[in-house]
Amino acid sequence: MYDILVTTQRGLEKIATEYIRDLAGDVEIKVKPYGFSGLILLSGASDKYSLAKKIEENVPEVEKVFIVERAVKANIEDIVEAVKGVVKGKIGSDETFAVRTRRRGKHRFTSIDVNVRVGDVVREVTGADVDLDYPDKIVWVDIIQDVALISITSGVVEHKKMRPGKPAIKSFLSKLSLVQVPYLGPLDAVYRIGLRIGRATQTFEIGELVVAPYQACTGEELYHFLKGVFEGISSRYRIQEKTYAYRPRRVKVLVQDLYQLIRERRGEVIIATSTRGEVLYKALDSVIPALKKAKRINILVGAREGLPVGVFRFASIVVDLSPGVTISTDFAGVAAIVALLTSLEERGFFPIFEGKKKSK
Repeated sequence: MYDILVTTQRGLEKIATEYIRDLAGDVEIKVKPYGFSGLILLSGASDKYSLAKKIEENVPEVEKVFIVERAVKANIEDIVEAVKGVVKGKIGSDETFAVRTRRRGKHRFTSIDVNVRVGDVVREVTGADVDLDYPDKIVWVDIIQDVALISITSGVVEHKKMRPGKPAIKSFLSKLSLVQVPYLGPLDAVYRIGLRIGRATQTFEIGELVVAPYQACTGEELYHFLKGVFEGISSRYRIQEKTYAYRPRRVKVLVQDLYQLIRERRGEVIIATSTRGEVLYKALDSVIPALKKAKRINILVGAREGLPVGVFRFASIVVDLSPGVTISTDFAGVAAIVALLTSLEERGFFPIFEGKKKSK
């Protein structure tokens, strides 16, 4: 019935179809079947495996390509029977799997009903274990009105943010204290800079942001800077709450005189940023042992005129994040965090995320 299911961003179906048609020749193509956006169905392909590969390699408008192994009526019994034949030889007993059911249209059963029944039969036929988070293989059941399409893919097609093999950096980020000299000047500019800094620090969910003036400033300037910081943090945090699968960490904000902070935190890892410093990658070697033991890691970032040079004597290292380039105040903190993470990752500093262990 159908050979390939293609998904796209909504609104790009017709554009993707034109490119697919150039590759597929006389293949029958249904765009937005039953009116469901983001879907394209292909049938009549002489070699669906070859065509699917061509589409993946040549049409960036396409999000994912699923080779349909079986197409049956949209009822659970027919789906289960079809899956029995499909999974044989495609999922090994030493592999893990997950079932993903996506329903479009109205049905008397739920996606969970399908997942449970199909999961049971896959275990029975293959002897494989279930891993809903990081499976080796995924059995896809796409129910489009009155038809169910069954496909099998590798688990990597889901492109999860965290998957086995990636460095685990969250615990390290929680140790970071970004010590930011406040930007001062016209109040609208001060607020905007604070907003950007707040949003950026919350993006990384670092341990804390310390706003650290080192000389007298007007209360009005500091108020507008802090107002921007808090609003930036809140706006990003709200997005994280809605989209993250876990409860995000809200960045704590402190205010402390820079010189007093340096005195108080003497003996801790302090990384000062300045165009007068060394290249980060080289400078890091001297503090790697301390970073591994540190409970808190301080990153000092200046504003406009940079950091006062007296604090350099108390820093573990003074680093130039981008030699020959002066980084703007609102981006300097982000640049420091990204540069630090990248340099440490290249050294194999972070533990590797392994996901759930297979229970065999």
